[in-house]
Amino acid sequence: MSCVVVLDIGKTNIKVHVLDKHMESVFEQAKPNIVMDADPYPHFDVDAIWDWFLSVLQDVAEQFTVRAISVTTHGATAALIDRLSGGNGLVLPILDYEFTGPDSVSHDYAEVRSPFAETSSPSLPAGMNLGRQLYWQQNRFPDQFGQATDILLYPQYWVWRLTGRCCSEVTSLGCHTDLWAPAKGGYSQMVDRMGWRSLFAEIKPAASMAGAVSAEVSQKTGLPESCLVTVGIHDSNASYLRYVKASKGEPFSVISTGTWAITMTNGGKDVVLDESRDMLMNVDFQRAPVACARFMAGREYETICHKMGSFPSQLFSLREIELILETDSYALPAFCQGSGPFSGKVGALHADAKLINGAALASLYCALMLDFELDLLKAEGDVFLEGAFLKNALLCQLLATLRGEQRLFLSSDSTGTVRGAAALADPEAPLAEDRARCEPLSLPGLLSYRERWRDRCQSL
Repeated sequence: MSCVVVLDIGKTNIKVHVLDKHMESVFEQAKPNIVMDADPYPHFDVDAIWDWFLSVLQDVAEQFTVRAISVTTHGATAALIDRLSGGNGLVLPILDYEFTGPDSVSHDYAEVRSPFAETSSPSLPAGMNLGRQLYWQQNRFPDQFGQATDILLYPQYWVWRLTGRCCSEVTSLGCHTDLWAPAKGGYSQMVDRMGWRSLFAEIKPAASMAGAVSAEVSQKTGLPESCLVTVGIHDSNASYLRYVKASKGEPFSVISTGTWAITMTNGGKDVVLDESRDMLMNVDFQRAPVACARFMAGREYETICHKMGSFPSQLFSLREIELILETDSYALPAFCQGSGPFSGKVGALHADAKLINGAALASLYCALMLDFELDLLKAEGDVFLEGAFLKNALLCQLLATLRGEQRLFLSSDSTGTVRGAAALADPEAPLAEDRARCEPLSLPGLLSYRERWRDRCQSL
């Protein structure tokens, strides 16, 4: 059976999926994504990822005929490499974007950074603007930075490890990096101002092939030397890809959920991006600008649960949601600093932990935040939800209720990104899937509660 392998590197977990010709998953393995808290700064353990990936590929190659590999990763991450060196090629470790070190150069960085009007990339803390990361690394480690032959976006770093080929791709370049100007479809002025353009390899379409696996990879894994590797794609854009391909021009929105919730809208009229609300313009696999809003949903969900003395997987009932409304209990943003429409605010809980189920409160909070972001984007048409929140049926139903006449559909692909990433390897791949309509709840008082919640959020 001829299959496609997807390497899916999320901020929290790393997964390997094998999909058959029908784009159905027939194999999956996962491991936590470990951040090394070590010198010279917190960084991803790429050697452990690589060794694990090769080991899993050995198992896969024994069971399946693999014709292609597709890579998808989280954003705000890049590798500085010397392509002529051995091993992992890195001249500096790959920085964890939650590390606050780059904040130390924010004043100077503001002098070279391209304006929001050009990049539609909001100024974000820590390393969440890739441009700030690079600026900090260049100033803090000039000798190592000077050894770099290439700046590879994170998906393309793994493509290089697999094939030895260097390339760039727009979905990662256009992901709140400060490096891309969506309106003109090219690099921002800052890239030339900093002299970085020559460090970025040729831009190639996500759906094109970077090349075949190297002889070394083939020998270590048992993969055929004919196994091709796609150029790769940013993870939330992999989720979005399927809906763009299936669309007939009608407006729609996709919500990709996990550590982050990224709401992407297609066809929203007269959207005005508000930098202070963590709204931005991403770029899809066809180089088209995509208006987005986001917050760190998975992390905020967990934080609310823990503060309430609950655990994230705790079960709850509709009655426990009703109790939140009846007691006028609230979770008010923000519980992760530096992201979301209420960035800079300090999260507050107005709820009795002895009375209120923490998972129920966290679910209501996330539904309200997603609803608010859809309004910010002036979303029209159907809404499609992907990823981790699919496991939380009541959260989905709360969002369906809040959206009123706007239909919410739930993807059958719980990973959110895998089929989209796999489709890069086969343009003719069947992307149709069963999408269940999420029915709203009969929950009197929810809409008036929403208004009170929003009033409290706005007055923070």
